[in-house]
Amino acid sequence: MTPPLHNFAGRSAVSHAFGLRRLSGHGAALALAALLVFNAAFTRDFLSAQTLSVNLSQVAQVVIVAMGMTLVIATGGIDLSVGATASFAGTLAAVVLASAWAGMAPPAFAAALAIALAIAAACAFGLLNATMVARYRIQPIVATLVLFIAGRGLAEMLTDGNLRTFPGGQLDWLRARIGFLPVEGVVMAAVVLFTAWLVGATVFGRRLLATGGNERAAWLAGIPVTRVKAVAYLACAALAGLAGVMSVAMISAADPAKIGLNLELNAIAAVAVGGTSLAGGRARVGGTLIGALVIQLLEYTLLAHGISDEYALMLKAAVILLAVGLQRRGA
Repeated sequence: MTPPLHNFAGRSAVSHAFGLRRLSGHGAALALAALLVFNAAFTRDFLSAQTLSVNLSQVAQVVIVAMGMTLVIATGGIDLSVGATASFAGTLAAVVLASAWAGMAPPAFAAALAIALAIAAACAFGLLNATMVARYRIQPIVATLVLFIAGRGLAEMLTDGNLRTFPGGQLDWLRARIGFLPVEGVVMAAVVLFTAWLVGATVFGRRLLATGGNERAAWLAGIPVTRVKAVAYLACAALAGLAGVMSVAMISAADPAKIGLNLELNAIAAVAVGGTSLAGGRARVGGTLIGALVIQLLEYTLLAHGISDEYALMLKAAVILLAVGLQRRGA
């Protein structure tokens, strides 16, 4: 007896949906593999240690902030203020290190204090975001837009809008290398591993995903959703502060108008390309890492082959749109 036609249609739909799920889940990894193969074959000196070091240095800050953004997005939120937070934190560190007091203090102590103050200031920004989002239930895109606008202005007030330089010795270790790996890459790896452990092996990770999946059900189950959201926003801000310090360490100077510029967009793009649902309830830490590497390597490839910036931006937008489209269809 021939099965009804609708059974074939149903099986076809199921197979199609399963294929999309697999593609959405592994598309970023396939794209990264394709870029690696292409560059190995057609880009001069791509396989050199120098090229690897440069790419790791350039992508490290985006990956670090994207780890925090993954936590926030897993709750169903978003943080548009990470670029401004990085700008304020990095500028504050530069101002501290440029002060007369820092010149008289031991370099290691001055650097430790500057980094601690910068990350503390970033956490204050995160606390403001957390209070508005978790306690007063303001929509995340509106709440974080406040510091997106004001945060960079506050950073410029620290230097009167001017470039602030400082002696490079205090933060030279952040631009050093361990073998052929830059210290930035090592810090990035540590942040990724810690975030993966936090999400995948702790009670907080389970609460984070439950909160993003269904906040009311999580609250009824006894999960402190307000605290979970607050921790996510605080962690995101702290990592943005760390990225800001790394940014000023590279040139021993702070330009508030340029530190962290478009960092929030690159971090969100990395999360989206990596397959984390923008609706919350999922956190693909490894996917976010791959997404950031795809975006970085795509930009490097276009630059290495003489493609102008405007076309590079359009192609980058197309990749993000494709990733989000596959995510929606594969869900």
